[in-house]
Amino acid sequence: MPPIKLLTDLCSVPTAPFAEQNVVRFVEHFVSKRRSLKLSRDAFGNLLIELPPPKRSKSPRWVFAAHMDHPGFVAEKMIDARTLDARFHGWVAVEYVKGTKVRFFDGQREVAGKVIEATSEELDRLAVPSRVKVRVDGPVPAGAPGMFDQGGGRIKGKKFHSRVCDNLAGAAGALAMLDQLLLRRPKVPVAVLLTRAEEEGFIGAIAAVKHPKLIRKSDRMVIIECSAMQPYAPQAAGTIIRCGDRTSVFNSALTYFLTQQAEALAKTDKAFKHQRALMPGGTCEATVYDAFGYIASSICVPLGNYHNMNREKKRIEAEYIDLNDWMSMVKLFVQVATHGQEFDPSNAALKERVSKRFEQFKKYLA
Repeated sequence: MPPIKLLTDLCSVPTAPFAEQNVVRFVEHFVSKRRSLKLSRDAFGNLLIELPPPKRSKSPRWVFAAHMDHPGFVAEKMIDARTLDARFHGWVAVEYVKGTKVRFFDGQREVAGKVIEATSEELDRLAVPSRVKVRVDGPVPAGAPGMFDQGGGRIKGKKFHSRVCDNLAGAAGALAMLDQLLLRRPKVPVAVLLTRAEEEGFIGAIAAVKHPKLIRKSDRMVIIECSAMQPYAPQAAGTIIRCGDRTSVFNSALTYFLTQQAEALAKTDKAFKHQRALMPGGTCEATVYDAFGYIASSICVPLGNYHNMNREKKRIEAEYIDLNDWMSMVKLFVQVATHGQEFDPSNAALKERVSKRFEQFKKYLA
């Protein structure tokens, strides 16, 4: 499947924390069309897609991880024929949610609505909705995901817009990488981990590390994100090697390796662009893996209207990313996977670099 079609199709799939069933079906269909891929899941609904491992390889596995949810609604019960009681999960300021148009998804059926009441709670110094009442056009079954009514994936010029980029665009990038690696098998084992309920505090990722059926401590974890763009990390300047988030900094050796691979790729591909930055707009799953002793770092694309919040206009709008940033991200995934055997967690390359500099100038210290 062409990468842009994969991006468009997946970012048109409805999702919400704890209601990722439509994304799961998309992934199951994707894997079923590629017989050499293996799909596994744990008791919490996280998914792992594995490439056939290379023969006689003793290299640690590279795991590219993205979450399957986005801030949104989960239907609970109909109060009356036109009023739905629902939960809201995710980091969105309550003032953006009140009065906004939403859409719930029940199989092939869609039900439009409008939030008429929102009960808020304090989360990380922000008042966010916890429960909402929605005036709907028809009945909505319990468990159906609801999203801000901002439409599916579409291209406008050099930008890609959708009700959800964070993080189905990241998941689409991982799947696009798998398609390329099926044509050019890497020398190291490679897998894609897709987690649940990241927007409610990394619930799926925490499950994955506390009950590790799918991942191993020896894995090299590359966490994929769409991160709120910053003045020093703008759109159209390339994919971002994310050194850290608002909570932590990531593994130094792995971050340096990702940077090396990006620099090498830039020498051979003039369309490839990259940046390196600490992105403090939020906390990502790399913090969880790092806290539990995994070697983890992150690659992301800068995101506009983070969590659908247009902060200038103070209203809900579609998220958007730059298409070349996203394509550069996929290229970097493939580059890292195909050179994964070169990674040394002892940071030997950096040690050698600084040691050479010392030998050149140590005479002046005398």
